Amino acid sequence: MLRMLNINQLNHTAIHVKDLDKSAAFYKEVLQLEEIGRPNFDFPGAWFQTGPGQELHLICREGAYSVPEERHTAYRIPSMAAAVEHLDSIGTSYKGPQNRPDGPLQLYVWDPDGHVIELTELSE
Repeated sequence: MLRMLNINQLNHTAIHVKDLDKSAAFYKEVLQLEEIGRPNFDFPGAWFQTGPGQELHLICREGAYSVPEERHTAYRIPSMAAAVEHLDSIGTSYKGPQNRPDGPLQLYVWDPDGHVIELTELSE
């Protein structure tokens, strides 16, 4: 099959949030993501670095929306023990850690809007 698009990396994920300050604090303090510059759009938002060339975009717009339970974003982490220690130290609730059927440890946390974040310990 001829590959015309040659997609080689996820650039960003965008999610809707209700309270930008509350959500931005979660991603900075709980997930310890670095906030990065963002263009001057005509709506509030915040961007975070999630890896080399990868970003999370928070979009704050009025209106009702719901977050399907099965929709989630997964981040690779080097140490589950360090993640659990951090989450416990700041009093953040989570589910897990538990082993995925193929072996790696994973746990789940929820942002202020109910977005599910999976943290998975994967070796290089």
